[in-house]
Amino acid sequence: MSRTRVCFRCQLCGAESPKWLGRCQECGEWGSVIEEHSPSSNGSGSGRAEAVQAAIPMLEVSSEGEEPMPSGVGELDRVLGGGLVPGSVTLLGGEPGIGKSTLVLQALAGLVAERPGERAMVVTAEESRQQVRARAERLGVLSADLWLLAETSLASIATQIRQVRPAVVAVDSVQTIHDPAFESAPGTVSQVRECTHRLVQLAKQEGVAVILVGHVTKEGSLAGPRTLEHLVDTVLSFEGDRHHALRMLRAVKHRFGPTSELGLFEMTGSGLRDLSDPSALFLADRRQGTSGSAVAAVLEGARPLLVEVQALTGRDRTQMPRRAATGVDPARLAMLLGVLDRRADVSLASVDVYASVAGGVRLAEPGGDLALCLALVSAHRNVSLPPDSVAVGEVGLGGEIRQAAQTPRRLAEAARLGFTEAIVPESTPDVSGIRLRRVTTLTQAIRQVLGP
Repeated sequence: MSRTRVCFRCQLCGAESPKWLGRCQECGEWGSVIEEHSPSSNGSGSGRAEAVQAAIPMLEVSSEGEEPMPSGVGELDRVLGGGLVPGSVTLLGGEPGIGKSTLVLQALAGLVAERPGERAMVVTAEESRQQVRARAERLGVLSADLWLLAETSLASIATQIRQVRPAVVAVDSVQTIHDPAFESAPGTVSQVRECTHRLVQLAKQEGVAVILVGHVTKEGSLAGPRTLEHLVDTVLSFEGDRHHALRMLRAVKHRFGPTSELGLFEMTGSGLRDLSDPSALFLADRRQGTSGSAVAAVLEGARPLLVEVQALTGRDRTQMPRRAATGVDPARLAMLLGVLDRRADVSLASVDVYASVAGGVRLAEPGGDLALCLALVSAHRNVSLPPDSVAVGEVGLGGEIRQAAQTPRRLAEAARLGFTEAIVPESTPDVSGIRLRRVTTLTQAIRQVLGP
């Protein structure tokens, strides 16, 4: 016999308190502690003996694992290392409207197309059956092997999975399903954690791959308790700007492979399309001969990309000049402006500075520092950089140009796209097809490219 236990729990970190608090004592979040009702045992135990597996030497454990199941979506399979593993649980997070449901539907339809005879099931807990079918018709992925279940009860979902026996199940979304054994509302810490735990157990027992769609908070992290990420095998982050067609898929956690791969998609009217050559897309509308524009060879995961870094400076009419950055870390921009001032004698302290990365890409790694500095100086002097040049290098606080990771791979990508010269650190080895301008300091790079 079980009874209902009343507790107060933080909806962000899951910390429990015996009384209500305005601020969580664990994570410091205000207004996140709410009252929850959860079943508690009366202390007599369940009375059932659990099956215990005997310990065996590690050498006797079979090294043969389940082969990944390709989804037919090339960029998704790239991030997952080949596809979905049977019995695995994948958590897909992203902002509302970014395309999570579209990606999941295309992946499940591609999987049943690649594996005739297999079934896939979509559990929609937010939309109606008609809405999901309309999306499938728009995407052109209707299939007899693609099953649909509109349900929010975890017990009913588990029953249908055992009856249909699909190879892959997608739950959209995990925050909206609930276990009737808990009196708390769907989306609370108790419900999300327990439902995820039950789905993980079901995936391991039935050998079915489960995809859980999750929401993100305004800070960009997955909504719900942090323990949710530890329960699953893979955590995928689906990112992008609503005003751009570019979508990026990253693996934050992946127990079956590396987390360095990046998947790139283009959102079109007929769904998500793989981007096999993203660098050409990013540079398609670039205007050559414009001041404040530089091409950076960056590394997103294990994939080299060429992006256009743009800068603009203007006269300031206030006592506090503006600093605006889109796709660039504002703290990184402020640091590079300080280096330009102190080490390269280029002062931008009294002017407005705007920096942007075209195409909706975020410049998150230091290999694009040199390109950003050259774009800033180019905009300030109103002198354009050579149109067929690319810049690769990290800028240190002493004004030195440091080597970026896997520079030869970046330069090979630049040579493939027709760039003939590159501004690189002194220690960069030769790369066929492109002429290197080796520099040691930021001042030397500015003089070689833009003149004294």
